[in-house]
Amino acid sequence: MIGQPELYKLLEELNIEFEYHEHPPLNTIEEAIKHKSWMDATFCKNLFFRNHKGKKHYLVILHHAYQLDIHDLEKRLKQGKLSFASEWRMEKYLGLKPGSVSPFGLINDEENHVHIFFDENLKKSTKLSFHPNDNRATLNIKLDDFMRFMEATKNTYEFLKLYD
Repeated sequence: MIGQPELYKLLEELNIEFEYHEHPPLNTIEEAIKHKSWMDATFCKNLFFRNHKGKKHYLVILHHAYQLDIHDLEKRLKQGKLSFASEWRMEKYLGLKPGSVSPFGLINDEENHVHIFFDENLKKSTKLSFHPNDNRATLNIKLDDFMRFMEATKNTYEFLKLYD
């Protein structure tokens, strides 16, 4: 299977089942949408940010079809201006390359440096869909199982209403 072996090992240890789909490398949401026909899950957009001082990092996860109002998020967080995190920060904190951003990268955040914001609307989903830290595959995972994965990472997270 394409992806990090450590991820599959952890999912197995947690007794988490998933559907696995291989595909050509998908670097953007637009490319991924073309393969939506084989997915029976809510396909998520994953955005990795840092605060203006570069001391805090955030992974924002929402439905792929919605746009995030970054200025609104900045006001809510009261952390100053947010910027997309650089490639080296993505590698350092999530162990990932651009085009492969995924919450599964949290297995590489051993110091739990990254805080995650989920859009509240994702709670309505039965399954979520993410790359297994490699953009040549996708995993569909039940929401409840994914939340067990989140608990295992020990990263902090919260649900916010990011759009109506």
